[in-house]
Amino acid sequence: MIIAVLNQKGGVGKTTLAVNIAAILARNGRRPLLVDGDPQGSSLAWSSTRERAPLFPVVGMAKPTLHRDLPQIAQHYDDVIIDGAPRVNDLSRSAMLASDLVLIPVQPSPYDLWASLETVQLIREAQQFRPHLAATFVINRKIKNSALGRDFDGALAPLGMPVLPAHLQQRIVYAESAAQGLSVAEAAPRSEAVQELAALVVCIAGTSANQERRAA
Repeated sequence: MIIAVLNQKGGVGKTTLAVNIAAILARNGRRPLLVDGDPQGSSLAWSSTRERAPLFPVVGMAKPTLHRDLPQIAQHYDDVIIDGAPRVNDLSRSAMLASDLVLIPVQPSPYDLWASLETVQLIREAQQFRPHLAATFVINRKIKNSALGRDFDGALAPLGMPVLPAHLQQRIVYAESAAQGLSVAEAAPRSEAVQELAALVVCIAGTSANQERRAA
C-alpha cells in the first residue's frame, strides 16, 4: 500500500502524521518506507535528529518523477508513506499518481477548509488517470470539547471526500517526540496519542481494503 499525505496548505501536520503512521505500522510488524517528497525535507531532518536505531528507512524523493521512480523501490516494503509537499502542484500530482490512497490532513479551522478545495481538485484530476485512487480527510490537531472540532466533519462534507472516523487531538507529545527524532509510539507508548494513532491506522487499513475490493 502506498499512502500519500498531502495538502496544498502548509502547517497542517503532514510530516507529523506521516512519521507517526509509519511508526505505528512498524510497531505492528509491517515494513514501512517513509518517502520525503517535500523539498523542505522535514522527514529527513527528523530522521537525522534521531539517535536510536531507525524504525524504518527514510529516503528523499522530492521530484516530479516520483510516480515513475517509486514502484521499483516500493516492492521491497509492505507500505510506503509519502510526506508530500505543499504549494508545489507538480510534486503533489506525482505523489498522487504513485499512490493507492491520499490522506488529506486538515485542522478544524475555516482556513484549512478553504485551502483544502485546491487539494481536492488535484485529486480529482489524478483520478482521471488513476480511477481507483482513494482519498480521505484526516482531522488533525482537534481541540477537545470545542464546537468547531465537533462540527468539522459536516463542514468538510460539501467537498465530496470522506472523513476518517478516527481523529487526532492537539497534543504536546507530538512536538516533544519530534524534537528527539522519536515517534510518539516510542516517546509515550501508552499515551492517548498512541491510541488515537493506532485507531487511525486501523481506519486507513479498512479504507485501503475497501478500495482494493472495488478495484478487483
